[in-house]
Amino acid sequence: MMRMIAIWTLILAWGLALTGPARAMDSLVQAKNFHADARTAAQRQVPILVLFTSPTCPYCERAKREYLVPMHMDPGYHSRVIIREVNINSTASLTGFDGKPTTEGAFARANKVSIVPTVMVFDPRGTATSEAIVGLLIADYYFGYLEAAIDEGMRMVRGKKISLKTGP
Repeated sequence: MMRMIAIWTLILAWGLALTGPARAMDSLVQAKNFHADARTAAQRQVPILVLFTSPTCPYCERAKREYLVPMHMDPGYHSRVIIREVNINSTASLTGFDGKPTTEGAFARANKVSIVPTVMVFDPRGTATSEAIVGLLIADYYFGYLEAAIDEGMRMVRGKKISLKTGP
């Protein structure tokens, strides 16, 4: 009996070990430091796509599951965009593009985001590069809207060849 319990314990532990990384892979990176993300974006010459969400929003979960997480997981997008998530109701600390401390909710309010899901694409200076995509819109065209916003962001960033000063 003890041997059977030990075997089941090992199987359960092994299963839990496998689901941890899988869960991390099926979500977006929560925004923590846009100033650091902006330095990376400037080096790579890519825009930063921000998905504004709320934990109770089923459309947000659908946008993540069907569109943004697959983009985030696709190595082809790593050379085109940095993707982050911001919870519009959160008081979690966040460093803004300007390097100043703020919160996720304050960042959303500063960008006039009150409806979720909303997608905005920014250049490394924190300037929006296209119109916000508000709501899930027509699901059949949503991927196209995201692609167009990323392409516009890339044109803006690569056209300006943005570099951020790291010192005086």
